[in-house]
Amino acid sequence: MLIKNKKDGFLNRLFYFCTMNSKRLKRNMVLGVLFFLPVSFLLFLYPSTHNYNPLDIVNLKVNELENYTSNSKDSIALKDHLTVLAFFGNHPMENAVAASNLKELVYDKFKGFKRFQIVVLLPNQTEVEAEKLFNEISQYEDLRFWHFIFSSTDQIKEIYRSLKTDRPLDQNLSSTNVFIIDKDLNQRGRLDDRTDKELQKNIEVYSLYSYNCVEVAEIKNKMSEDLRILFTEYRQKRKGNFDSSSRRENDIKKQDEKN
Repeated sequence: MLIKNKKDGFLNRLFYFCTMNSKRLKRNMVLGVLFFLPVSFLLFLYPSTHNYNPLDIVNLKVNELENYTSNSKDSIALKDHLTVLAFFGNHPMENAVAASNLKELVYDKFKGFKRFQIVVLLPNQTEVEAEKLFNEISQYEDLRFWHFIFSSTDQIKEIYRSLKTDRPLDQNLSSTNVFIIDKDLNQRGRLDDRTDKELQKNIEVYSLYSYNCVEVAEIKNKMSEDLRILFTEYRQKRKGNFDSSSRRENDIKKQDEKN
């Protein structure tokens, strides 16, 4: 509050001057924070680009889709797509939990990325139940990048055999585990899935070839992270900052040494 006594005009002016300077100082501090905070964040991220490790290639040349029908009007292929491949078997509704987790934790997160798709393989004659499952998880949302593929038992088994996995397909041609397939039909995963604590204890190396969709933690902490890494890899490829040939050779070499 300004002093009203005329004799104290000097004090009034001094008080006003200090008040205005205080306001300017606060404004400049706020502007400085707004400017330097994003810059600091980018500088913090910059070194991490040099430590970037792409997602391992765990298996070469997964079989392409052939002789199938689908719920999509478009032709469906694994080639030139980043695909999450699932097997829901003769009774798709029994995998409703896995489908729901896959939709909410993976599809909803990555559906905006170019060439991303989820492909679910099902035996012929399961179209009606598949449609029921599709309606249950869609809830009027956009699922145009989610495809149900119907094929023969032999064809489904053949595709599954082309995958690297330590989990057999059950008698109903079903699995709660899903696979990541890149644009070149290579299966992606982790050649070494040990935690930091396990590395410190020199636990024997074990791999991650597929992701259990019933285990929410595995989808959120591993699968989502691995897909993010894979999309980053392809973004670097478009910018010319990634050597895919040497990467593939290194992954295969590590796999051969392990075996």
